Amino acid sequence: MNSDLDFSGVGMTSQRTRNRLIERLLEQGVTDTRILEVIKSTPRHVFVDEALAHRAYEDTALPIGFNQTISQPYIVARMTEVLLAEGPLENVLEVGTGSGYQAVVLAQLVSKVFTVERISGMLDRAASKFKLLGVRNISHRHADGGMGWPEQGPYDGIIVTASPMRIPEELIAQLNVGGRMVVPLGNGQGQELVLVTRTASEVTTEVLERVKFVPLVSGKA
Repeated sequence: MNSDLDFSGVGMTSQRTRNRLIERLLEQGVTDTRILEVIKSTPRHVFVDEALAHRAYEDTALPIGFNQTISQPYIVARMTEVLLAEGPLENVLEVGTGSGYQAVVLAQLVSKVFTVERISGMLDRAASKFKLLGVRNISHRHADGGMGWPEQGPYDGIIVTASPMRIPEELIAQLNVGGRMVVPLGNGQGQELVLVTRTASEVTTEVLERVKFVPLVSGKA
């Protein structure tokens, strides 16, 4: 866990702008103070193009190239809160590194983050952000995200940042007993955020809310 990271040396934007974002997350029902503090201190502007940096603390998704987006801060906070709702986790798998922002948020709240990304250019860019920010408890891999990273599992938690049509069995197999997976399901017409919980005898699912994510695509690029 890297809760003692200090990001103040990587360029600051207005603290008032960040505070306004936190107020918006509170209004939308995010209440975990640890997560709110991490969102407030994590420099989201580092993960977007310089031309969009002035919009980094708006509660909105932003383009990051490769036909991908950095997730809306509310979605990052909400998925993280659901994942950690039953207490602290040791190792978490993230499927879809994207900009790297979600991984850096998680890395401040769990012991180890393993993240996989199918687009090599995007992963290289995210890895450079991890290095810039001095985050050392993230391991990354260029791989087909739907397959996960079985060699490092099983995981206490899995977070999926792109939307498959069904829950990949390969990911369920990599969940510890008692583990939780947060995954958006569906196509571009309609998606639902789902909590998957694995017990000793069964796998349960719970629909949380409607969301909008890019589709989970197989293969590497």
